[in-house]
Amino acid sequence: MSLSPTVLWLIAGVILCIMEMTLPTAFVEFTMGVSAIVVGLVALVVPHFGIQVVLWLALSVILTVLSRRFIPQSKHRLIADATEAQTITEILPGQTGRVLYEGNSWQARCEDDEMAIAPNQRVYVVERRGNTLIVMPESLLRAQPQQFP
Repeated sequence: MSLSPTVLWLIAGVILCIMEMTLPTAFVEFTMGVSAIVVGLVALVVPHFGIQVVLWLALSVILTVLSRRFIPQSKHRLIADATEAQTITEILPGQTGRVLYEGNSWQARCEDDEMAIAPNQRVYVVERRGNTLIVMPESLLRAQPQQFP
């Protein structure tokens, strides 16, 4: 039994859409599935498989890029309470270094781009930007008086 390209594209599209529900990929599988369903319908008119594949790839890329406009992007993740970490390497001004945070080594940068932090210093994690922690040295936080509203 031979399945037509139209049926194969439709089956692939449905499988990709279902996979998005079980293994979320920020709508990438969904856009690829919708593209496959559209190509399945176009395959009724355009029988050349090479053109169908190129159309599927182009539609998948276009729909994925367009879907990014509707997915909210979190730029920075604020950490609710400043938590302690310890520098492993020196953090030079405007550069990244390494800190030990929750038992793991993390890339870190000082919140003040003009300040250096020596190794083996206690710091407080105040923010997370991607895989980089934003830290403040403990000595700086102790030197500032508490301000209450």
